[in-house]
Formats: sequence, C-alpha cells, structure tokens
Amino acid sequence: MAFSLYSATVPNFQQILGSVSRLVDKGEAFCKEKGISPDEIIQARLAPDMFPFAYQVKSTVTHSVGAIEGAKTGVFSPNLDTPPETFAALKAKVEEAIATLAKVTPAEVDALVGRDARFEFRDTKLPFLAEDFLLSFSMPNFYFHATTAYDILRWKGVQIGKRDFVGRARMKV
Repeated sequence: MAFSLYSATVPNFQQILGSVSRLVDKGEAFCKEKGISPDEIIQARLAPDMFPFAYQVKSTVTHSVGAIEGAKTGVFSPNLDTPPETFAALKAKVEEAIATLAKVTPAEVDALVGRDARFEFRDTKLPFLAEDFLLSFSMPNFYFHATTAYDILRWKGVQIGKRDFVGRARMKV
C-alpha cells in the first residue's frame, strides 16, 4: 500500500477528537454529579506552569484542523485565542473541528506531500515539508494535548479509562 498523508492524519484526528468530545461530556457530568463548579475542571492544570483543561482541548483543534489548514497555506502559527470557558463552548469547538475534518478529502491532504510548510511563533520560524510538519510536529502536539486533557480529568477524579481516550478504533469490516 502506498503512503497516504490523509490516512496517516485525518482519521486519527477524527478518532481522538471524538474521544475528546466525550471527555468534555464526562467532565461536565462529573461537575454536575459532584456539585462542583465547572471551573474546577475547565481551569484545572496538572502543574502551575502548564495550561488548563480548556487550553488542552482547544489545542487538539489547533493541532488537527489548524494544522491541516496551516499545511495548505504553508504557514502555521499557534492559536493564541482565549480558550472557551464553558463545557458547551468546548464541546462546540471540538464538534466543529470534527465536522470540518469530515469535509477534508484524501486528495486535498495527499496533495500537500512535498510542499513547504513553516511553523511561525514570534521570532521562531521552523521550515518543514508539509508531511513532516503534520507527522513530526502537529501529530505529537495533538496527542500531547489530548492526553493532558485526559490526565487532568483523571487527576480530578473523573472515572475514565484507556477506552475513553482511544475511542473507536477503525477495524476491518
């Protein structure tokens, strides 16, 4: 089978974003069940120098949909917008990303192979080929932020396990 940049990226983004969406639901349900303020989850961070749950969720969108868009335009810059501050807004952001990825075609993504892509943040400019940007920069960041969102929920006491992170695997039918 020939390498497909689409197959190596978009379905994985969709799978884990689906899990992130359900994690947001579980965080919200936990707050309601325990009678705690949503901010106890939304603003929770594993360490003082780490970003909170809301930022982690937002960053899964940045390093999936945003990464594909950055590879298409040739420049990716981190999204510095304030993360959503409610579970509903976080859920909407993730669901919008899932819907956007559903419209991305294999031909669009596969056509990026060999094209220049650049990461830019302040004075930092890192040159990549689009496939290397997606696979060696954005994918690791995407998984890091999804994992950190999961870890924050576990740390706060939300009853979740590996299946909640992995989500629905793409099995042979």
